[in-house]
Amino acid sequence: MANPTQPNVGFTPERESATPEKNPIPPPRNFVPSPPGFPPPKLPSQQDQASSRPVKTPNVVSPANGVTTGSSVPHLSTPPGPPVFTSPVRPAAVPFRTSPASPQPLAFSSVSSLPTSTSSSPLQFSNGSFELQHQVSDSIDDNVPVGESSFVLFSARKVLKQKKQANVPSLGFGALVSPGREVSMGPQVIQRDPHRCQSCGAYANIYCNILLGSGQWQCVICRKLNGSDGEYIAHSKEDLRRFLELSSTMFDYAQNENKRPGFVPVSDSRMSAPIVLVIDECLDEPHLHHLQSSLHAFVDSLPPTTRLGIVLYGRTVSVYDLSEESMASADVLPGEKSPSQESLKALIYGTGIYLSPMHASLAVAHSIFSSLRAYKLNIPEASRDRCLGTAVEVALAIIQGPSADLSRGVVKRSGGNSRIIVCAGGPNTYGPGSVPHSFSHPNYPYREKTAIKWMENLGREAHRHNTIIDVLCAGTCPVRVPILHPLAKASGGVFVLHDDFGEAFGVNLQRASARSAGSHGLLELRTSDNIVITQVIGPGEESHVDTHETFKNDTALYIQMLSVEETQSFSLSMETEGDIKSDFVFFQFAIQYSNVYQADVSRVITVRLPTVDSISAYLESVQDEVASVLIAKRTLLRAINHSDAIDMRTTIDERIKDIALKFGSQLPKSKLHSFPKELALLPELLFHLRRGPLLGSIIGHEDERSVLRNLFLNASFDLSLRMVAPRCLMHREGGTFEELPAYDLAMQSDAAVVLDHGTDVFIWLGAELAADEGRSAAALAACRTLAEELTECRFPAPRILAFKVNFLYAHHTQFHILLIRQTITISLHLKQEGSSQARYFVSRLIPAHKDPPYEQEARFPQLRSLTSEQRTKLKASFVHFDDPSFCEWMRSLKVVPPQPS
Repeated sequence: MANPTQPNVGFTPERESATPEKNPIPPPRNFVPSPPGFPPPKLPSQQDQASSRPVKTPNVVSPANGVTTGSSVPHLSTPPGPPVFTSPVRPAAVPFRTSPASPQPLAFSSVSSLPTSTSSSPLQFSNGSFELQHQVSDSIDDNVPVGESSFVLFSARKVLKQKKQANVPSLGFGALVSPGREVSMGPQVIQRDPHRCQSCGAYANIYCNILLGSGQWQCVICRKLNGSDGEYIAHSKEDLRRFLELSSTMFDYAQNENKRPGFVPVSDSRMSAPIVLVIDECLDEPHLHHLQSSLHAFVDSLPPTTRLGIVLYGRTVSVYDLSEESMASADVLPGEKSPSQESLKALIYGTGIYLSPMHASLAVAHSIFSSLRAYKLNIPEASRDRCLGTAVEVALAIIQGPSADLSRGVVKRSGGNSRIIVCAGGPNTYGPGSVPHSFSHPNYPYREKTAIKWMENLGREAHRHNTIIDVLCAGTCPVRVPILHPLAKASGGVFVLHDDFGEAFGVNLQRASARSAGSHGLLELRTSDNIVITQVIGPGEESHVDTHETFKNDTALYIQMLSVEETQSFSLSMETEGDIKSDFVFFQFAIQYSNVYQADVSRVITVRLPTVDSISAYLESVQDEVASVLIAKRTLLRAINHSDAIDMRTTIDERIKDIALKFGSQLPKSKLHSFPKELALLPELLFHLRRGPLLGSIIGHEDERSVLRNLFLNASFDLSLRMVAPRCLMHREGGTFEELPAYDLAMQSDAAVVLDHGTDVFIWLGAELAADEGRSAAALAACRTLAEELTECRFPAPRILAFKVNFLYAHHTQFHILLIRQTITISLHLKQEGSSQARYFVSRLIPAHKDPPYEQEARFPQLRSLTSEQRTKLKASFVHFDDPSFCEWMRSLKVVPPQPS
C-alpha cells in the first residue's frame, strides 16, 4: 500500500484518467471470489468493554466527525509540508463509533432479527455512524431492521450533494472499516453462492429494487438489472424476506465443504495453530527473572490443545526437544548464517519433538524456562551477539515441518494462522539481518539498509506461509526498531515496546497468542454516485485483481490484508467527483478471508446514506469523535519523525482555522470567526491530539514514538480514540465513577482519578485522600479494578501507573508511581517549575486552571459542587506552566471556541 519503509500503510489508489485532472479508480484486476466454506463458531469479542461499574457521565463528549483531507500525492514516502486548505483534498476516513453522545466504549450488537411486519412507513436504521432504509420495488416497502454494526463507521451520517462543499479539505468525508471484528450475536450466514451484479460485481443486498414477477434485481452501485435464476420471484415482500441478503445489512456467505483439492480437516488435537516462542538468552539476571515469571504464566494460560515450540537465540540457535521430560534438551544450530536445507531437514526429520500440545508438554516447558541462565560475559547489552534473524528462520521451518506430510496423497494442515512470538531484549547484531554493535561503524548505514530489507523479506515469507510474527521487546537496551519493525509488519504481526519483562509484557504475551486471526484476507470496496476512495491507511496492500472476465465494469478497490484481526482497522478517505443528484448514496464492503477453522468466509456489509443540500444538516450529522480519529490518522501518517510531528501541530492549527472560516460565522465588527456549534467537541479532541503523546513532547525517544505511531495507524476505533483523547473517571463514594472532561481541574485533593490514555492508564490520588490510609486503600483498589476492566481485552495491554500525592501544596510535591502488581516504587519530585516525570501525567490533561471561573464552570461543571474553600485550595495547588489552555489556544488562532454541548 505505500512506502515499504514506513511503519504503516497509506496509499492513494490508482485511478484511470478520464480527464487530465481526475482519474477514476481503475477496475480491479482479475479475481473471482469463491464462496466461503465455513461457519465459524462465535469467537469471543476482543473489543474494549466498558466497565461493569456504574459510570455517571454528566459532561460527556459527543462524537461528531469531520474528516480531514489529505493531498493528492500518490504516496506518502516523504512528509509533505503543512496542507494549504484551498483546493479539494482527500477527506480522511474515520473509524466507527456507537453512541454519538458518549465516548465510553459500548458493546456492539450484530444485525438484528428481521421484522416481519408490513408497516408502510420507513424505519430509520442507525448504527451510530449511518442511517439506512430498506428500498425494494413492487410490493416491498422501505422497512429496515433496527440494529447496530461495529464494522463500519462513517465520518457523517449524511453526504453533501454539491461537490465543492463535500470536498472541503479541512472537513472531508470517509469511513473506518474493521473487517476482522466479531459481533456478539454472530452475523447471519448464507450457505450458498451469492447473487452478484454481472456488471460491477456488487452483491445483492437489502437496498436492491426487486422485480417480483421476474426475480430481477437492480444493483445499487451501478444501477444495472441482474437475473437471480428465478430465486427472487415472489408474490409478496414477505416471501423475499426469507433471503437473508434481502433483509439484513450484514451477512456472511459460507459453505460447509471446503473446496480446496486434497484438503481434509485435521483432528481437534491439531486444530489449534502452533505458537513458537523465540527467546533472547542474552539477558541480565533482573530481566531474566521477570521473563521467566512471564513465561511460566504464559504456558499455564494456554489451552491444552495449543501446540508450542521453544527456540532460544544468542550466538547460536537452540531448538528445545519437548519429548524430554527429565531434562531440558535442545538441538543447537549456528547463528552466523541462515540454516541450510540439509541442517533443517536433519532437524525436522530427527527424533526430537519441537511442536507439542500443551497437555503433553506443560511440565517440560516449565522445566525449560526454569533452566534458563543469565548472560555471564562482561559485555554491554548492546554489544552482545544475537542471531535473531536465524532464530526466526528456524522457527518458521519448524512450523512448516516437512514440505508435505503425505498420507495417501493428502496434505494435512493446522487451522488458522501460526504465530511466532519474539521476546527480544536487544538488537539483532549477529548473522543474517544484523547490524553492527556500534552506530559509529563506517559501514552502518549500508548494513542497516540491507538488514531492513532482509527482515521485510523474512516477514513476507512468513506471511506466505500463514505465519504471523509478533515482536515483543523489553528492557533498557535499544533494540533498533527500524530493523525489527519490518519483520512484524510484513507478516501481519505487531511490534510492542515494554519497560521490562514484567506484568505488562506477560499480559501482552498471553493476549498476542490468544487473539484470533484469519488469513488470506481480501477487502473489496465499492461506492456509488461518483464517490471515489482517494486514500487508504491500514495494515494491508493494494491488490491488483483482474475480474473483468466475470464483471465487465468492476471499479472496486481491492486491498490485500496482511492478517484479519479485530484489533485492526482501515481508514478510508473519500471525495465526490461530481455533484450528486440522487437522494441516497451506497457503499458496499466485502471481506473475504479464511477463518481460524480454515473455512472460507465472505462477509458483506452494505450501507446507505441520505444526501442533503443543507450545510447545517450535514454538520449536524458529523460525528466529532470519529472525525478526530480520522484527522489524527491522516496527520500521523505524515508525522514520520519528531520534526514532522512539530510541523503537524501547525497543520492542526490551520485545520481549525479553515473549518471556522468555511463553516463558522464571522463576529460582527471583528476579524474573529466562531467555530461551528455543531462541531463543538472536535476542536477539544484535536487539542488533545496536539498536546498528547502522538504529536506532543511527552515521548522523547524516537523508537517509542515510531512504535506508538504505527500502533495508532492500524488500531481499531476504540483504541485510536483513547490514544487521541484520554478518558477521565473520578471515583465516588460507594465505588462508583463519574466521567469528567480530561481537564487538570479533576486533580482535586480529596479525589481519586483514573485517566485512560490508550497505551497508558493512570491512577491519581489527591493529597487529602492519600493521607487517609483506609479511604485511599479502598479508592486505589476500586481504581485498579476499573482500570483492569477498561483494558481487559485491549491489545497491546497498557501500562497501569498509580500516582499518590503526599504534599499537595509544598514547593516540592512528591509522587509515588507504582506499577500495578509489581513491587517497584519510584519517587518523583515535582518542583515548582515542573519536573518531566510529573508533566508526563499532567501534560495529558487540558490545563484549564488559568481560565476565568465562568469558563471553567462551563467546561467543567463539576466545579459547581465544590465549596469556595475547596476551589481556593484547588487553584492554589497548581504549578503554572507555559502551556496555553484550550480557550487560549483557540483565541490565538482568531477563532472563538464553541460552547460545550
